[in-house]
Amino acid sequence: MSGDILARSFGRQAFGLSPENYHLARPPYPSSVWEVLRQRAGLRSGISILEIGAGTGLATEHLLDHGPQRLLAVEPDSRLAEFLRARLHRPELEVIEQPFEELNEAPDSFDLVVSATAFHWLDAVPALRHIHALLRHGGAVALIWNVFGDNIRPDPFHEASAHLFAGHRESPSGGGTTQTPYGLDSEARLRDFEAASFHCDPPVMFEWTLTLDPPAVRRLYATYSNVVALEAEKREELLDALEDLARGDFGGVVTRNMTTSVFIARRK
Repeated sequence: MSGDILARSFGRQAFGLSPENYHLARPPYPSSVWEVLRQRAGLRSGISILEIGAGTGLATEHLLDHGPQRLLAVEPDSRLAEFLRARLHRPELEVIEQPFEELNEAPDSFDLVVSATAFHWLDAVPALRHIHALLRHGGAVALIWNVFGDNIRPDPFHEASAHLFAGHRESPSGGGTTQTPYGLDSEARLRDFEAASFHCDPPVMFEWTLTLDPPAVRRLYATYSNVVALEAEKREELLDALEDLARGDFGGVVTRNMTTSVFIARRK
């Protein structure tokens, strides 16, 4: 792909076209992620958690399983926020519909701030400084990404489908491009933490694979921001082509490389 990059503000409305499909199509985070947060980020019962860009709650449900005293989920897309409220009925969960940049919580309110495959839609250093102010002393922030592809392992379906995205706008996530994906660019992420006065642990990376049948390919790609950004007719043509490619050239079985990255930093 070699188009313009989508504006960060587009992320506030990019994923609510079909919350049901988004929730069904997006893969869960490996269970090891929550173990890392327990060991390194203080994820435990009784704490106050802020989640940025909660979406349909793919991470929220696991955070709730740890028994927080409070979990404030910030989701700017009202369609996703409504879906999340309807799906997870817990007294400790509060879902608010607004951009994180406009969040006006008192300083020192949270023990843990989490953002799962969403932080690349924010201006990193100002957002981290805002997080720093919201955290209690010794509190932690955990930035997590499920990254599709890693520019290292062979990825036949990505290579076979790349021509379908020629000239399309790109996501700030960097997925599907020749650049290092945002969630795998460790040096840049560590610089951001340092600029915001955090002490950062070495990042943790989990490599795994995702196997999809043709309908699942369609459902997944329909959640990509650069696909949502297309006009409806062009979007359906692209999804048709991807599903046909999966069925015809890949025998109905597509394997995508996945890397889940976890960046944890603590307030100094």
